[in-house]
Amino acid sequence: MRKETNFLAYIFLLLTVTFWAGNFIVGKFASLYNIPPFSLNFYRWFFAWLILAPFTLPEIIRKKDYIIKNYKLFIILGVTSITIFNSIVYYSLNFTQVISGVLMISTIPVMIMFFSSLLKIEKTNIFQIIGVILSFTGVIIIITKANFEILKNLDFNKGDITMVVAMFSWALYSSLLKKQKYEISQISLLQVLITFGLIFLIPVYFIEYQIGFRIKIDTAFVLILSYVVLLPGLASFILWIKGISMIGANRSGVFLHLMPIFSAIMAMVFFNEKFMFYHILGASFIITGILLSNRKIQNA
Repeated sequence: MRKETNFLAYIFLLLTVTFWAGNFIVGKFASLYNIPPFSLNFYRWFFAWLILAPFTLPEIIRKKDYIIKNYKLFIILGVTSITIFNSIVYYSLNFTQVISGVLMISTIPVMIMFFSSLLKIEKTNIFQIIGVILSFTGVIIIITKANFEILKNLDFNKGDITMVVAMFSWALYSSLLKKQKYEISQISLLQVLITFGLIFLIPVYFIEYQIGFRIKIDTAFVLILSYVVLLPGLASFILWIKGISMIGANRSGVFLHLMPIFSAIMAMVFFNEKFMFYHILGASFIITGILLSNRKIQNA
């Protein structure tokens, strides 16, 4: 039974990272078609909310007392996953390469371990601590393009810097998701998180609208929106929640290592992006950090 559970969890998580890898590619296409990032994220989750509503609202209404009692946790989960992470990823891709972005995002599994330890959710060890340091060093190398004059002059690409915010946001979300058992189904939990995430996304959407960044409804927007709603939006979130519930946050996080590989291959195919020296150097630190961090899993 345990092997079957693990196998099913692995399938869920593999599909999750595949859809998320595609999300970076579609996010880059959105920037090329001048689709405003916060508006794209708003409509992504607005339509996802509408699709889920018939299946989730009856349970949410029944469990309203439980949801109200735990509203602070649900707000944090909704804001870190829905409001911040997805919006910032789309925003960052307006200014940085897909390869740079996904290499930084690839440190999330290590950061999950860091937050899980910090919040006393799961224990850590010396290998994971060193892994965090090495992985973050790799991120700094990518941000500075291995040119430390950039670090000295604080002359960073804003897309790279904001991607770091997204990285920490998702790591915090994943760690908190594992913190307790939930008294609602996984699909209703997703609906609750979308609801709270949308509440905080609405004012950001209107600010973007007021300053002149507005959606143009055309074929490109419809295709991009359809992908982000159905696959990295609904399917991946449900599968990610299921995967974590089956094998835990740390073991689930390992699958995120596949995402930069998939995204980098897609980026080279669609956008003719190339691995630069600083990508290779940064990735070597990140990979070393990941391997060290997973010593706990290997010894378990």
